[in-house]
Amino acid sequence: MSQESEVPEGDHFSVRKQKLEELRQRGREVYPHKFERIHSCQEAIELFDPESDEDLGAEVKVAGRIRGRRLHGKAAFGDLVDASGQIQIYLSPNYLEQEEQFEEFTELWDLGDYGGVRGELFETNEGEISIVVRELTLLAKGLRPLPEKFHGLKDRELRYRKRYLDLLDNREVRDTFKQRSQFISALRRYLEERDFLEVETPMMQTLAGGAEAEPFETHHNALDLDLYLRIAPELFLKRLLVGGFERLFEINRNFRNEGISTRHNPEFTMLELYWSYADYEKIMELAEELVSAAVKEVAGSHKTNFRGEEIDWSTPWRRLSLQEAIEAETGLEIAVDTPPEETRKLAADAGYELDEKSTAGGQLLELFEEAVEAKLTEPTFVIDFPADVSPLAKEHREDERLAERFELFAGGLEVGNAYTELNDPLKQRRNFEEQADSEEEIDDNFLEALEYGMPPAGGLGLGIDRLVMLLTDSSSIRDVILFPLLQPRDNG
Repeated sequence: MSQESEVPEGDHFSVRKQKLEELRQRGREVYPHKFERIHSCQEAIELFDPESDEDLGAEVKVAGRIRGRRLHGKAAFGDLVDASGQIQIYLSPNYLEQEEQFEEFTELWDLGDYGGVRGELFETNEGEISIVVRELTLLAKGLRPLPEKFHGLKDRELRYRKRYLDLLDNREVRDTFKQRSQFISALRRYLEERDFLEVETPMMQTLAGGAEAEPFETHHNALDLDLYLRIAPELFLKRLLVGGFERLFEINRNFRNEGISTRHNPEFTMLELYWSYADYEKIMELAEELVSAAVKEVAGSHKTNFRGEEIDWSTPWRRLSLQEAIEAETGLEIAVDTPPEETRKLAADAGYELDEKSTAGGQLLELFEEAVEAKLTEPTFVIDFPADVSPLAKEHREDERLAERFELFAGGLEVGNAYTELNDPLKQRRNFEEQADSEEEIDDNFLEALEYGMPPAGGLGLGIDRLVMLLTDSSSIRDVILFPLLQPRDNG
């Protein structure tokens, strides 16, 4: 049992600080520069030879955090934990090369301190592989006690604010972020094996382009220049198509000065790729194979669960047009050129209220988002969006009212957006002019690049955070971002 359980909560810091000073007075270095760790806890356990006739086994040298301590007269046991797992340590003055280390461990060390251990392996009567400690080294003194039962913490927001504590005691949280890393690695590896080149583009831009969103603004003092944190990397990545790169991608951070919810964080991660000479049909094929393969690699199966429903990521995925999706769910026969006032009336009669300022295409998209999106559980490509809400996409080759654009949905979430890219510089300028509130908002540098000639191409953006939510059955985007943005508190 830890002695600090008898200390009032507010006194823990001062008590631990007094112990730190006592150790220093004894000549102990409480924050040494390094420790020559040779084995992880798991590696040490695997070194034990149960067939050996020796009382003590191989010598090991491990390091980690002390998470448990049990005193038995002139003996003490402790639990030492590192990233690989846990191993029990056994201390007795009879085995320690410096007997005073026993008193220091029992009186001046605390749960949560980091320690280095050198000793030999043995097996207890209960069959637990442990280390007889010969030498004990304090590596870092913890001045604040760790939560005793962090699993029972009810304040979810506190877990986000103090993610380091959340990670310490919640294996499932650590596993979520390991899976996130593995998923991103799988996506990257799949693309690199198909000759896609990973690139980096600016996060600070003089114009906020590539998507419809409110940007964050900042200012560069030396240049006296107003800048925006990027809302999308699209316009810079397309410049690289002009420059001759034919297959490229970026795993990037984007920033949008908008609301926060279980699906939205102002700073988020996307994978964006471009493929010269491809169209949105080829991009659909690539998207389903890319995501399906990455899910299978990380989850071990094409089937995952999200919010109580099974999602089957095996290919091929369902495809339907935006208009078909709306009609199938609502029964409303509304086309892209249905007058906005008629669309609003039909939608209102069905229980949906649309923005009267939206264009015909905008109202169709709004109706889809309200009535259909949340019900698309299985991976689904919704294709052929109205042209007036797709200014960066090429017009549909069979119906100029539409754009060759798709969005990808799964688990009721939008997780991808893609186009056959518009590469006509004159048409692109007209689209920008219709969309912009002023001439200053038009990216002339991008348009100039297009005027040199950009090959036909397909592009895709995938929302990494939302895909990881689906992969790990996480209810909020905050569960898959290590440090989500939160309203500051006085205590952090």
